[in-house]
Amino acid sequence: MLLSTEWELPPILVHRPTMRVVDGQHRLKAARLRGDTKIQARFIDGTESDAFVLAVAANIRHGLPLSLADRKRAAVQIIGTHPQWSDRRVASATGISAGTVADLRKRGGENGSEARIGRDGRIRPVDSSERRRLAADLIRNDPGLSLRQVAKQVGISPETVRDVRGRLERGENPTPDGSRRSRTKQHPLNLTEPDLGHALDRERLAVLEKLKADPTLRLSEVGRILLRMLTMHSIDGQEWERILRGVPPHLYGVVAGFARDHARVWAGFADHLENRATDLATGAIA
Repeated sequence: MLLSTEWELPPILVHRPTMRVVDGQHRLKAARLRGDTKIQARFIDGTESDAFVLAVAANIRHGLPLSLADRKRAAVQIIGTHPQWSDRRVASATGISAGTVADLRKRGGENGSEARIGRDGRIRPVDSSERRRLAADLIRNDPGLSLRQVAKQVGISPETVRDVRGRLERGENPTPDGSRRSRTKQHPLNLTEPDLGHALDRERLAVLEKLKADPTLRLSEVGRILLRMLTMHSIDGQEWERILRGVPPHLYGVVAGFARDHARVWAGFADHLENRATDLATGAIA
């Protein structure tokens, strides 16, 4: 497939200290077979163990997919070289679930440390029971505090604060005593507030129908592409729930990575449009 392409191949990933190709072996071979003398490359620094993590993360997102056994072996190696990483961070890099990473960690006899580094680079304790109790006290004393404000003061993630707040509202203990699986069952996906979800869906669909009737979009190729993208994402919370349940467990990390990447792209797209709207309103652009 690579040999049949006529356009320039995407850059390969190279570990600068060792000049080893981290990602792009097939592209490099294809370039050689085509007779190319040069290929674009992106260099990375750091340790070989860091380069290995990048190689695994790159290979689960494109090209020939790694088998589940390969991803588990990669997770075991990353746990050994990066024991301070959280289960979710290892899972994100290897395309397996955080629960599987936790199991692999236990099988390897890794007792861990008191704190681990998450995907966002922040250090959090493995046992967050005391911090959950502190978060609960803050929420009780000042219910108006945002999730991020409580999270910053206590040293846990905003999602953990959300869980604590939900438990308090239901009259439960802020510290869970069940397994991760049972906690997941207690908190189904809720992408919109229950009271507002249907109204927001109807309003969004009504706006979308108006956009579909706009000739400036309907009669242009780019406009039709945009309409298809907006239609694809204009589904209600129940449909999102159905899609969520349909994702195979061994692909949780991969799909989550794509979802976060796409979310960043959409956020950047929205920022550009809002900036253009501001510039247009002030006469900065024609």
